[in-house]
Amino acid sequence: MKPKLILASQSPRRRELLTLAGLEFDCIPSHAEERIPEGMAAKDVPAFLAECKARDILRSHPGNVVLGSDTIVVCDDEILGKPSDEEEAYQMLSELSGRTHKVYTGVAILSGETRKIFTTETSVEFYPLTEKEIRDYIKTGEPMDKAGAYGIQGRGALLVKKIDGDYYTVMGLPIAEVVRNLPAGCLL
Repeated sequence: MKPKLILASQSPRRRELLTLAGLEFDCIPSHAEERIPEGMAAKDVPAFLAECKARDILRSHPGNVVLGSDTIVVCDDEILGKPSDEEEAYQMLSELSGRTHKVYTGVAILSGETRKIFTTETSVEFYPLTEKEIRDYIKTGEPMDKAGAYGIQGRGALLVKKIDGDYYTVMGLPIAEVVRNLPAGCLL
């Protein structure tokens, strides 16, 4: 029997990208504790968390292929997670205004026979933003569930001056590299 591909996430963006790639998969969100080891370099965090999520789901679904992923935004060596409120979103977007930051997406593809873990990196430069632009964007609600308080695939695209790297890394899943690393049994 062909192994089932399981996405260890509820992310609508990741589901959309896997669907666009023509993959059949189930979504089972991981509830793994996302505790980052002290002293871990920021660029290593997403792969570590992606593996934790994938391992969590694989334990209860052996015989399948589990895809875990995690995305972080890093500015001045500081990880900018999802904002807890509008004021924190404002602070993050103000910090990113007119500057270049890094987006890292970690991916873990695990099964009984497979262990592929990698991280992709993309540089993103924002236009200088006015207070009104930031406040108007926050009013859309879009920043509230996204690392770094923006979504490049939505209205956040209007903040971005340029990117250097894979657009889909910023969106949350470097889909071309993921597909190239999936076991043949997962592909249609």
